[in-house]
Amino acid sequence: MYRFLLTPRWWGINVFVLLAIPFCVFMGSWQLGRFEDRVADHRTASDLAAEAETSSPRPLAELLPVDKTTSGKQATATGRYGRQLLVPGRELDGERGYYVLTMLRTDGGALPVVRGWLPGDANPAKAPAAPTGEVTVTGALQASESPGSNGVSSAGGLPAGQTGAISSASLVNLVPYKKVYEAWITLDKADGGMKAVPAAAPQNTGLDLKAFQNLGYTGEWFVFAGFVVFMWFRLLRREVEFARDAELGIVPEDVGSGSQSGAGSGSGTDGESGVPSGDSAPASSTTTA
Repeated sequence: MYRFLLTPRWWGINVFVLLAIPFCVFMGSWQLGRFEDRVADHRTASDLAAEAETSSPRPLAELLPVDKTTSGKQATATGRYGRQLLVPGRELDGERGYYVLTMLRTDGGALPVVRGWLPGDANPAKAPAAPTGEVTVTGALQASESPGSNGVSSAGGLPAGQTGAISSASLVNLVPYKKVYEAWITLDKADGGMKAVPAAAPQNTGLDLKAFQNLGYTGEWFVFAGFVVFMWFRLLRREVEFARDAELGIVPEDVGSGSQSGAGSGSGTDGESGVPSGDSAPASSTTTA
């Protein structure tokens, strides 16, 4: 009954199934692991953010380079304010506005400092001037932004005195300083009547769309595995039914009708000669004049 499983066709089907199922399970488990990692990172980031709010500020040099463990920590830096830029297209509390970014010149380089947020379109006339003289600032440490991610604009062609991303790669071309820190801080207490900008979570640590995409891909791979098993059993069942019908001599009607059509056509004649059945042929009648 199951000898068809040894045919080359079924050898190919079985090999495909044996390879496809573990592959689908592996990919589904991998995507699930990615989702669990993002959940763990989100919890860690939340715990670190809560810890950063109560921890004592530390010198900037002790927290560099910025990573997931130092992002959001309270940092202090001393220097003099220099060039000021505006960062348009930033939302705060559901309202659109812009950041006021001022470079703090320190002994180690220029540090971008977000002094606060203002509503509306970016306007240099409305941005308050930075304090003069030597200052010590305290705020949450942040990593350089990447254009096009986390709501950061990647559009170019901004007016002079504006930047789309708070990134050392972008700022080094806009300010007259040779070294720009690959980090920035946002002040805990904004000055000049501006609103303080809260610290953002590190990239790839939140339960964003990418995290739920991983969860969706997990379900898809496991569904694929189940579909492969379903199709294999369906093909096997159909092949078994064909084999059983062949053993019982059951053939489709369209195959049997052609062989039986000539059997009854000669029912009134002799089976071999085609002569009408009977003992003898009818005698011919002769008429004499």
